[in-house]
Amino acid sequence: MTDPNERLDPATHMDTLSLRVFDLATMVEFYTDGVGLVLLGEGGGTLTLGLGDRPVLKLVHAPELRRPPSSAAGLYHSAVLFDSQADLSASLLSIFTSHPHTYTGSADHLVSEAFYFTDPEGNGLELYADRPRESWQWDGDQVRMATIYLDPSQFVNSHIDRDLVESGRRPELSGVLGHAHLQVGDIATAHEFYVGVLGFDQTARMGRQALFVSAGGYHHHIGMNTWLSAGAGPRDKTLGLGSVDIAIPSRTELDRLVERLGADNREVRDDGDRVLTLDPWRNEVRLNLAV
Repeated sequence: MTDPNERLDPATHMDTLSLRVFDLATMVEFYTDGVGLVLLGEGGGTLTLGLGDRPVLKLVHAPELRRPPSSAAGLYHSAVLFDSQADLSASLLSIFTSHPHTYTGSADHLVSEAFYFTDPEGNGLELYADRPRESWQWDGDQVRMATIYLDPSQFVNSHIDRDLVESGRRPELSGVLGHAHLQVGDIATAHEFYVGVLGFDQTARMGRQALFVSAGGYHHHIGMNTWLSAGAGPRDKTLGLGSVDIAIPSRTELDRLVERLGADNREVRDDGDRVLTLDPWRNEVRLNLAV
């Protein structure tokens, strides 16, 4: 576990994730008509999508950029956490109906039930619901997770609100950005930055292949792996991941982070309510004062 004096405030949580996209109209259609997000705002070539009034994803129009190779550092998947199994089922029914070819798999992870997709520009997407926290099992400070097949049809049939479906009304879904999963070049370097500098706790590790970190006892806010990207160097500016935004509960905590980042000679830009830095692969990490 991280040094108690350098751990992130337990109220830290994910904020939003931005994607640089080529075909804005197609991507908006996928995430709204397919996934069930709603448009919350737009401006400057950026559309903010969310659930209820909570922002989840930002789509940044960048048609001048190219797609990254699959072996590059960057996004493995974004992960939308629904407030209930019923809301997750409604999203799944929608995306299976409108974009069935984007489905790539599912898993019971013990701590959550998850379904995986690839959006029209190749970005990974996880739609999931957590199991109750009291059911999570821990070995010391490491959470038990697994990958067990989960039948999507059975899940939807078990949890869908049939009255809503029969009414033909569009469901108003509720949820947040639960976590981000990144492709990195090596796990030791990822641990040094996300645990050693930022102050996340390690909650699970698979040797040199994968690392999971969180604040406040969550199973993971950020996952990292080298399954496709072992040895990857710093990113070029490409389509795909724009930034990972993390909500920090106080200016005092932001000040501590600025101090730690500076002591480690990391790039830092402090805009008052937001601190911007880059991880070792030049993924932009934005530390936002929670509102």
